[in-house]
Amino acid sequence: MKKITIILCFLCLITSCNNDDDVNNDATNETECNFQGLSYLDSSNSDQILVAETDISTQFFPNASNGPFGAPGFEINSNVSPNPFFFTTNVITLNQTGDGMLTIGNGTEQMVTVTCQREGTAVGDEVRLDVVIGSIEVEFCVIIDEVL
Repeated sequence: MKKITIILCFLCLITSCNNDDDVNNDATNETECNFQGLSYLDSSNSDQILVAETDISTQFFPNASNGPFGAPGFEINSNVSPNPFFFTTNVITLNQTGDGMLTIGNGTEQMVTVTCQREGTAVGDEVRLDVVIGSIEVEFCVIIDEVL
């Protein structure tokens, strides 16, 4: 829990929470993942990578029988120190909003709000998920590694 609190406090200080599609159509990851991985938009309006795509594993579960929450969904994780994480959601359709679960390190699992901004279902597809917890917004712009 201490790691999550530290990370969330850090992000509150440096993020402006607007790296998603906007009315100006100038979001950096709008049409392709220019900043792949887990990122946020800092107070200077610049994308910052928290965890690079190369350090992330993304699995898509197309069937309810083996997906998170008993529905089709994604599992995204990284085992890279200092802040490994595990994220699950069944938000898989473009513009769909719903819940996800995020665990950082050995911390407590936290419910987050997820919006799908680019959908994908096959190995190699880019997926873009906007993740909000409280006033903090981050973005997963990742490539599906496995379909199970």
